[in-house]
Amino acid sequence: MSKYKYYSLSNIKKKNSTYNVIFGERSNGKTYAVLKEALKLFKDEGKQFAYVRRWQTDIRGRRSQAIFSALEANGEIEKIFNGQYTGVYYYAGRFYLCTYDDNGKAVYSDTDILGFTFALADNEHNKSNSFPKVGLIMFDEFLTKGLYLPDEFVLFMNTVSTIVRLRTDVKIYMLGNTVNKFSPYFQEMGLKHIKEMKPGSIDVYSYGDSKLRVAVEYTAPTNKQKKNNFYFAFNNPKLAMITGGAWELNIYPHLPVKYKPKDILFTYFIEFNDDIFQCEVINKDPYYFTFIHRKTTPIKDTDNDLVYSTEYVPKMNYNRNILKPTNQLQERLKWFYVTDRVYYQNNDVGDSVNNYLKLCKQGL
Repeated sequence: MSKYKYYSLSNIKKKNSTYNVIFGERSNGKTYAVLKEALKLFKDEGKQFAYVRRWQTDIRGRRSQAIFSALEANGEIEKIFNGQYTGVYYYAGRFYLCTYDDNGKAVYSDTDILGFTFALADNEHNKSNSFPKVGLIMFDEFLTKGLYLPDEFVLFMNTVSTIVRLRTDVKIYMLGNTVNKFSPYFQEMGLKHIKEMKPGSIDVYSYGDSKLRVAVEYTAPTNKQKKNNFYFAFNNPKLAMITGGAWELNIYPHLPVKYKPKDILFTYFIEFNDDIFQCEVINKDPYYFTFIHRKTTPIKDTDNDLVYSTEYVPKMNYNRNILKPTNQLQERLKWFYVTDRVYYQNNDVGDSVNNYLKLCKQGL
């Protein structure tokens, strides 16, 4: 059996990009690798790092204190600093490099500040502060199966602006597990090929004449035969994300009965995340439901067909939010969603539409 290998930044660093988007299986060493990079940056250049999360609860007390625990336990901190420091202590939004006295109490000073924490949901508190020594920004778990914050990408950009100011030497790492193919970051950053990427690949995006470069890495599986994989051997497709880095998909209801064109009462469309989904209201006695499948061709009659789209389209046949009907017909269509009478071509279609519905519930 081959030796288990943790993730390394070596390949993506060769791309020399400002933004480094890294996603893959859980517990493969992504966070560990970037934290180790932050320690080396402080050692070699005296630069600090910023640890960014979505919610304030993600960076409180014990949670932030624990993020360096693996490096500390493995002796990485002591090794990097030749014994000058042996651990990292977290207090009041700051990470301090420290040693420990005979009673296990952290010993540190203001000259030992390694980094700072930031919560996107509470960014107002940091706007008036200055962070001139920060050379690395680490946004951990930027992908979520839950809800993103309203205008979250803009909140993240504001955080980056607060830290970077007028400097041009700050590297940004965005780390995520393969829990959700949809992310506002992919759309806002123009990362159009995420869904086609294979494990072990790196794509690099450029933006016209700008110096901006974004490197995106779908991390290779560390080892498909990890010793503890047997813990997750149940017949559930979601667990493939844990054992091998596959995208996590929920299980959605599939077509309950075959139908013919004459059974279709009404057809409408959902445009979301660069995909088009065809939605058909089916009445095949005794069944009455909506079936949604992927549409591979453009919508023919965009002036008359009912289309739900997150884009702002002023045509009367367009609506952004399927849960906010504007007429009696749309009210009837909403009924299928609130009564769980919607079926999907496959789990991938179900996951995409479910992400759209989350945005609808959030008010878009």
